[in-house]
Amino acid sequence: MLPEGLVLIDGACVLCSASFQFVAQRDQEKRFKFATIQGKLGQGIARTIGIDPNEPDSFAVILDGHALFKSEGAISILRRLPGWGWAAILLFLPRPLRDWAYNRVARNRYRLFGRLDSCMLPSAEFKAHVYSETLRP
Repeated sequence: MLPEGLVLIDGACVLCSASFQFVAQRDQEKRFKFATIQGKLGQGIARTIGIDPNEPDSFAVILDGHALFKSEGAISILRRLPGWGWAAILLFLPRPLRDWAYNRVARNRYRLFGRLDSCMLPSAEFKAHVYSETLRP
């Protein structure tokens, strides 16, 4: 069974780390928990849902028992954050168009935003948003 609200991100990606902070700051209900695709726990889940942990081309979020990827996953997270419900309107754009834009950014994320040598450790303020086996419900 996939853990509800789990968000798998590329731990070496500066954009992904910034996205983690963006969501963690706004997710007052602590609905989302993050794990890196490169971590032991993240690798297993990534493989289960079809992401190559050695070459991740997408992040994923688990909602309602399903893995959502690319633009669908990003919009699904946004619309569940306070004040961001309006983002649901983006789902009316055709998925191929949304994913085309997502893929352009994802392919160039290291060049555009940088790459970390190691995973950024979350501040104490955001530790409640980090998924680990001890945090499993």
